[in-house]
Parts: sequence; structure tokens; C-alpha cells
Amino acid sequence: MQLVINGKPSSLEHVHTLAELVAQLRLDGRIAVEINAEIVPHSRFASHLLHEGDVIEVVQAVGGG
Repeated sequence: MQLVINGKPSSLEHVHTLAELVAQLRLDGRIAVEINAEIVPHSRFASHLLHEGDVIEVVQAVGGG
């Protein structure tokens, strides 16, 4: 499947849901995800289906001081 992730074209296999994408990219911690300019709540990661050409922005919260 061809996706655009944080502005970079990506080709991924065996990824159907947002939860699978998050796992494959090994994202952990506090993240926010926007798909095609719509924020997807964490509660919908497992049920949100990805489609060819989706534009995905992932932001990860980083602590520091």
C-alpha cells in the first residue's frame, strides 16, 4: 500500500488498520495521528482502515525540561 507519512512517500505491506501501521512503525508513547486532515482518536486506531494514498501525519509527544 502506498501512503504518505509525515510528508514522505512510503510503501508498506500487510498494513490494513491504523493500529497495524503504528505497530509496524514501532511508535510508542503518546502519539497523535491525523489522516487526510482528520484527527483519529486512539480509541479508533484498531478499527480505522487505511486506504491507498492516505496522507498521514504522526506527532509524538516528547518530554524534557
